[in-house]
Amino acid sequence: MCKNSLKDISILIIEDEVILALGLKETLKSFGYSILGIEANLQGVIKILENNTPTLAIVDIKLKGLNNGIEIAKYLWQIKKIPIIFLTSYCDEKTIEKTFSCEPYGYLVKPCKDKELHTTIQTALNKHNYFFKNLETFEAKDNFLELENNLKFHKGKAILYKDDCAIKLTRNETKIIELLSEYPNESVSFEKISTYIWRESIYDLGKLRTLIYRLKQKIGFEIIENVFESGYKLKVK
Repeated sequence: MCKNSLKDISILIIEDEVILALGLKETLKSFGYSILGIEANLQGVIKILENNTPTLAIVDIKLKGLNNGIEIAKYLWQIKKIPIIFLTSYCDEKTIEKTFSCEPYGYLVKPCKDKELHTTIQTALNKHNYFFKNLETFEAKDNFLELENNLKFHKGKAILYKDDCAIKLTRNETKIIELLSEYPNESVSFEKISTYIWRESIYDLGKLRTLIYRLKQKIGFEIIENVFESGYKLKVK
């Protein structure tokens, strides 16, 4: 990606330590990125989202005040599907597990090298664009994908409905439907699904089949079909 095109990438920084935030801002600007703003609380983030949508957010996990970085990142992901990178001093297993709800594309431990920061941003954006080729669908208020057997999936809210009643799904069940809904008439490879759900480049077909089987048992209908052992796709009307 050339430096000029980096100007089209706007980054939102979530950090409450002013010196660190300003230093990060200058580093990102030196690469050519645009900085949408620096915020330290959810209220400030909500205000920014009223008129702008960042391409990516870099979030510190531990923030002062009512909302921590994980809660803010989760809000960004659920409302706008904004890719998240955590930049933090906390890298213990318990903390990492808490971040799963906002599907981060990367973790950077303070202090990180500039090159590592730049590479992580590019990797995150490439992965995000790979999984979500039609980002405008997440901003549509009534964007339903009609499925067989009176099922429908709201792509913006990531909710599956049966006869207009929401079905409670696990995180991974939601993720597989979410990904397949981006390719309604296409087969999505086992590897691509596994990478998106578990962030694993080498897929475990048994684990994937178990997930789909449990989803079938919960819904009472085989919503996902195997396409010639090459991948899966949704049963769309």
